[in-house]
Amino acid sequence: MKVEDIEGFFKSLQDDICQAIEAADGGSQFQEDLWEHHSGGGGRTRLIQNGGVIEKGGVNFSSVKGEVHPRLRQQMNLNEDDEYHFTATGVSIVMHPHNPHVPIIHMNVRYFELSNGTCWFGGGIDLTPHYVNEEDASKFHRRLKSACNKHHTDFYPKFKQWADDYFYIPHRNETRGVGGVFFDYLKPNEPGNGENLSKEALFAFVKEIGETFAPVYTSFMRKHRDDVFTEKEKQWQFLRRGRYVEFNLVWDRGTKFGLETNGRTESILMSLPPQANWEYNFQPEEGSAEAKTLNLLRKGIVW
Repeated sequence: MKVEDIEGFFKSLQDDICQAIEAADGGSQFQEDLWEHHSGGGGRTRLIQNGGVIEKGGVNFSSVKGEVHPRLRQQMNLNEDDEYHFTATGVSIVMHPHNPHVPIIHMNVRYFELSNGTCWFGGGIDLTPHYVNEEDASKFHRRLKSACNKHHTDFYPKFKQWADDYFYIPHRNETRGVGGVFFDYLKPNEPGNGENLSKEALFAFVKEIGETFAPVYTSFMRKHRDDVFTEKEKQWQFLRRGRYVEFNLVWDRGTKFGLETNGRTESILMSLPPQANWEYNFQPEEGSAEAKTLNLLRKGIVW
């Protein structure tokens, strides 16, 4: 399997997701920004704004090539005297809706290949409701479990735990949302990746996760787009977006790595909402919907 085949799938995935989001949104279309990376390759950033459901959303494809950055060499224990080149390709998505009853969603699927032949897949998908709807959270996790089980029964419990641990805000002692699945460094024929799964088998799993995005999220868009909400609920949405920003800028490895290695800033920060608020020492009323949501932002919940 060639990297061009993987790039081709990621491009078609971007196309399919954009079409599905536009159809469900019914109010706006994606605008495309083509760009080139300074080290080689480039990408297609697609942004939808002020739509019928989505206030700001991005679906990005990238395929970047170049020399391995010193920080990544150190992280991977590569010999400093040898010359390494890389190809990194994938799709990343974040959706921020108008209505506080429609959840934020994030997905990333990616592939990394070194000139010495080392390669791996990574990615994940997670849901961040402003108000946790337990029925929606359960549906979301059932869909992910079904997708994972088609490829290996160990994947869902392992990658759900990984998501709980990764999408966690230590300084707030809360998870970013209701989790999902997260995986990284899935290398072909390596113990622990299923049962030494081949590159083709791992790619089939990544495709499955990518193709799960549009059906599950557009169902939430359609279900909640016309839900009535109050100004109080809108202000709560802005506070929860603030938590999203805190995670992405303080803890997210991909954001930090991209900025530290001179990645394309606009594409990296596409994940941030158009507006977020911070209120000093905000405490929700006891027994309120806001308090209930905070009580459900913890690891280990069986949805």
